[in-house]
Formats: sequence, C-alpha cells, structure tokens
Amino acid sequence: MLSPVQIYQQVRRLTADLVGLSVCNHQNFPSLRDVGRGVKEIGLGAQSDLSIALKNVAYRDVYDELERTQTYNLKMLDGALIQMMYRFRNEAIETHRLAFFPSPYLEEFQNNPEIYIADEMYAEVIMKNIVPFPLRFDCDSRTEVVRELEHPTSHLSLGQYENCRIPVSAALTPFHFISFVLRNFYHTAYAKCCNDITSYARECFLPTLFASEREVIHVVVPDAQYGARQ
Repeated sequence: MLSPVQIYQQVRRLTADLVGLSVCNHQNFPSLRDVGRGVKEIGLGAQSDLSIALKNVAYRDVYDELERTQTYNLKMLDGALIQMMYRFRNEAIETHRLAFFPSPYLEEFQNNPEIYIADEMYAEVIMKNIVPFPLRFDCDSRTEVVRELEHPTSHLSLGQYENCRIPVSAALTPFHFISFVLRNFYHTAYAKCCNDITSYARECFLPTLFASEREVIHVVVPDAQYGARQ
C-alpha cells in the first residue's frame, strides 16, 4: 500500500525532474500536511481555492483564474497547467485530483509555427486543428460518494462535462499521470526525455472497479496487481 510520504516524494521528485529538463517554466513544489484525525493531504504549497474549476463559466475564465492564483503544480512551456492533489485517511488513499488544463491561448504557436517547430515541446500544439480541452482523473473512495457505474471510485472526466465519469481501474500515482500527459500531449518531447524522468512504474494503487464497471467502456491503468507481476 502506497503511503502519503511515498506519493509526496513522487510529486516532489517528478517536479524537480521536469524543471531540470526545462519542460515547464513555473512550478509550485508540493506540501504534505497532517490535518488531524488520521487525514494527510498532499497539495500545493499554499491553500488553494479549486471552486472556479467546478463553476459553469467559460473555460478561458477557469484557466485565467487558475493561472492568476497559481493553483497548479506545473505550468508547461505552452501554458498548460497540471494539478496533483491527494488525500489519505489512516494511511490509505481517500481522494485524488489529477488535472490537465491546456492553454486556451494557442494562437501564438499556431500563427507563428516557424518560431517553435524546432522545439520538441511545441511540436504537438502548432497545428491549427488542435482544440484544447481539460481532463481530470479523480478518485474518491468515500462510501457516501461512490455509486456503482454512476460515480466510480476512480474515474476520468473530459471537457468539464458534468456527468462525464469514465470508470478507471485504479487510482493513479503521480508518475503514471505525468507519463500519461507527456506521452499523449507532448509526445515528441517525451520520446526525447522519458529516460531522464525518475521512474516509479512499479508503485501502484489497488484496483477499484466493480464487476459492472468492467462491462462498460473503461480505462485500465497500472495497479498493484500489475506491479506485483513485474
């Protein structure tokens, strides 16, 4: 079972790695707080208000507020924001929020591709047909929240759709989330620097899907059973 300290160390190490590789231009190193009653939280260095991300407002407004308040762990060179937040109760994971907010302001890259085309970090964003949309991997294991099929313990939300909760087979670690983002949205850069990012591939959480959730389209991520077989 992964502990809060292990997850905190992952976030901190991965942040340092990405800074060292110059794939982000601003960062907030994580904090680990004991808030009492067996609850520990891994979050941003300061208390942050995430309510803007849940409001019925234009995506640009959401992005602008998150950027203004620096409510992110990492700000990528193209402006995308990455959040990684976890809560543990009695050393077991209770919730996490792993979010990717691409910049809605890609016109500079798309209108002047010759400036950026030689830089691996921009290879995927200079195409004019790119449509930025947010995605979020959430986990919430509280019994009063989990509802089979309707609100899976671990799920993926796309594009701020209120009822978009695609079942995910397990909670994600920071390493697997960062790998997912880099591999899929910065693939050219990922191919160049993946070997220089500290690997925690074998550190995983336990699977959480109900049998009924395996019968619908779902996302499979590395879990503790997978890690034990490696």
